[in-house]
Parts: sequence; structure tokens; C-alpha cells
Amino acid sequence: MFRKPEPSATQPITPAERVTSVLGSGIIWKGALRGSGGIRIEGTFEGEIVLRGLLVVGESGRVTCEDLRANTVIVAGSVKGNITAEKLEIRSTGRVWGDVVISAFASEEGAFLRGQVRMEDRVDLHLDEKTEPEPSPEPTPEPSIPEPAPPAEEKKPRKVAAKK
Repeated sequence: MFRKPEPSATQPITPAERVTSVLGSGIIWKGALRGSGGIRIEGTFEGEIVLRGLLVVGESGRVTCEDLRANTVIVAGSVKGNITAEKLEIRSTGRVWGDVVISAFASEEGAFLRGQVRMEDRVDLHLDEKTEPEPSPEPTPEPSIPEPAPPAEEKKPRKVAAKK
């Protein structure tokens, strides 16, 4: 009756619900954001986002990506691309151009969404899939440095007798 309950080995991992990294308003970044944690984008980002956690696109944030995947997405700036998330919130200043697949959706008056909305009971974000290329199994050989050639023997000029 007074025993402590044993911790369950199958407890779900909850995503980080706080911002741990910021892409500032003066930054333009092209590439990929992958990992876990919370990210706030106030600058311009173009590329791929696969995030276990929270993504906040601030009022000055501009994101362009073909497919954005995160547990929770809050948009106060603009996103051009498809969003797959468990929860999507579009604030009054937020603009989204793209299709969304979500479990929960909220928007404020003035929010903009142009695209299709598909709500699911459960959204599979495929966050465990590797999206980076596999490293090659064989290490690449290091370039060899050629041995210096032995010094050539100095040849003395020969005198050639002219024929008479």
C-alpha cells in the first residue's frame, strides 16, 4: 500500500518544450537542422528541418523548406513548405504556404494558411530515420608523397672535333 510505484521502462520520451538555440534576426542559414531540443528562428533559414522538440519561427523569421518535421511548431513569421507535426500553432502574424499534417492545430485571428490541412489521431514524424548518407566502409587512402629523385650525375660537356 505504501510502496513506491516502479518506474515503467516504456515511458514515452517527451520532447523539449523550451528553446535552447536561436538563429538570430541578422543570420541567413542554408543547410539542415537535425536533432533534439528547442530552436527559435528569427533570421532566414532555407533547407531541411527534422527536429525532436519545439520549433518557433519568430515574427522576423523566414523559413523555406520542402518538408519541415518537428514535434511542436509555432509560427509567428513565415514558413514556405509542408509541415508535419504533432502540434501546430499559427500566431496572428504567422504565414504558412504549404500542406500540413498534424494531430493538434491552433490559430489566432489574423493567421494565414494556404494549403491543405490533414488531421490525424497520431502523426509519425519519422524522426529516427537517418537522412545523412552512410559513411563509406573503406577509408579513403591518403595521398602519397613521391620520393625525391636521386641527384643526377653532372655531365661535363664533351668537345666534339670538327671533321676536316
